[in-house]
Amino acid sequence: MKATLRPYLPADAPLLALIFQESIEVLAEDDYSPDQRAAWASTADDMAKFTKRLAGGLTIVVLADGGPVGFASLAGADKLDLLYVHPDYAGQGLGGMLADALEKLGGARGAAQMTSEVSDNAVPFFEKRGYVAQMRSTLTVGDEWLANTTMRKTLAAAP
Repeated sequence: MKATLRPYLPADAPLLALIFQESIEVLAEDDYSPDQRAAWASTADDMAKFTKRLAGGLTIVVLADGGPVGFASLAGADKLDLLYVHPDYAGQGLGGMLADALEKLGGARGAAQMTSEVSDNAVPFFEKRGYVAQMRSTLTVGDEWLANTTMRKTLAAAP
C-alpha cells in the first residue's frame, strides 16, 4: 500500500471526524467501556468545534487507497495533540508516518521534546517510539471519566 502525507484542508473535517469516531469505537474497545468510547467519540459531533481544533494546530492527513485514512495534529511546537488512523488501516505503519512527520516538524520549530496525552490503547505505540510515561490523569467527557497517560520523548538534536 502506498501512503502519502499532505496538509489538512477544511473540507477534510467531516471525514476526519468519522475516522476519529471509528478509531475510538474499534481500537479502544479493550481499554474503555462503551459509554466511555461514546462520550469520547461524541467530542467530534460538534463539527464547528472539531474543525476549529484541527485548524488550530498543524494538522496533517495520511492518504491511502485514494483518500484520507488518518490524521495527526501538532499543537504549538511540542505537543502531539491528535493521532488517529482508521481501524481498517491500523497496524500498517501509517500512525508511525504521522508521528515521524510531527516529530520532525516539532524539532524544526525548536522543540527539544514532544509530549502527548495518550489513551490507554495507544501507550504501546508511543512506548515503541521512545516515549516515556510521565503521569496518569483522568478527564471528564460528558458524564464519563477517561484515563490517559502523559508521555514524553526527547527529540534528536537538529544537525
